[in-house]
Amino acid sequence: MSCNYAEGLSPYEHKGILGIPEKFETLQKFNMKCKILAQLIMESKHVVIHTGAGISTSAGIPDFRGPNGVWTLEKKGKKPTINVEFADAKPTKTHMILKKLVEANKVHYIVSQNIDGLHLKSGLPRKFLAELHGNMFVDECNVCKRQFVRNRPVETVGKKCSGIPCASEHIGGRPCRGRLYDGVLDWEHSLPENDLLMAEWHSSIADLSICLGTTLQIVPSGNLPLETAKYGGKLVICNLQPTKHDNKADLVINYYVDDILQKVMDILCYDIPNYNEEEDPTKLADTSMIDWTISRKNVIALEKIFKLKCKGVKKKRSLIKTKRNSSELSSSETGSVKDDKTKIPKICGITSEQKFCDKDVGDIVVKKEIQGL
Repeated sequence: MSCNYAEGLSPYEHKGILGIPEKFETLQKFNMKCKILAQLIMESKHVVIHTGAGISTSAGIPDFRGPNGVWTLEKKGKKPTINVEFADAKPTKTHMILKKLVEANKVHYIVSQNIDGLHLKSGLPRKFLAELHGNMFVDECNVCKRQFVRNRPVETVGKKCSGIPCASEHIGGRPCRGRLYDGVLDWEHSLPENDLLMAEWHSSIADLSICLGTTLQIVPSGNLPLETAKYGGKLVICNLQPTKHDNKADLVINYYVDDILQKVMDILCYDIPNYNEEEDPTKLADTSMIDWTISRKNVIALEKIFKLKCKGVKKKRSLIKTKRNSSELSSSETGSVKDDKTKIPKICGITSEQKFCDKDVGDIVVKKEIQGL
């Protein structure tokens, strides 16, 4: 179904760098970096997660730019051999872990580039989620902009009209003369305003942003994690391929996202919940109308927090744009040639040649030569 979604988009040449070789940490490095990540999560007051297609591959949904990604293979005239229908795909271990961390107040917001609806299916509440590129399981009214959960994925992409009247009056709203459109963006569309505002503001006030399964090539979503760093927070990138922002990150982990987060959950002593169909809004939509609109009250409340923390604070520079576009990686940014020292953690303001600062991770004392990891 990912192939069908990709084929439904309008032609677009600038899809970024495709097929960058994947990298894997040694077991020693992997364990050490997961301990550091768990420590950062425990110490941080406002954690934002940025998710890309890489967190859904274990559900059978291909990514786009990986060695076997949809667009990588498309360039070779091929299609992925594994391609689960969106209707049949279930949330991965990563989706369920993120839901648990939100419930435990360890993660405070999730910014997603994914249109597969797996965050929605996991039972994650809308107030904790920005969907920057839309959702295959959501319709939107062209007049009142209310969003409604579907029990099946949309058959179109690119904000096309279904002809179905707006259902706002069925959820206690005023009757609306609008019609429902699919909520999946095409290349030329501007990002949904409230999702983008919430994503940018949460990223700005965060003291820790964690990127999972994304090469960060699509802007503005790929640049939002930098807002955290610009306001003094830390940036962690977890991805199998090098990304364009690895050199700006405090910690980079090259490994499977499911394995990284499971290790972190073990360190934090949290159980991983199972997917439950009874909490899946797409299943509940069979018998009820479910509103998936971002609450205006939540937007206003977050704006006040954002202005209180960030107003008057000078950032290095703004990279936020309003259209969805691909941002090219230079050969030096891909990191595919050498495993340079920018991939090593930079926590506590020290360089890779220096000793890592002493920190307790539960009963674990981290005191290692970073260069020797």
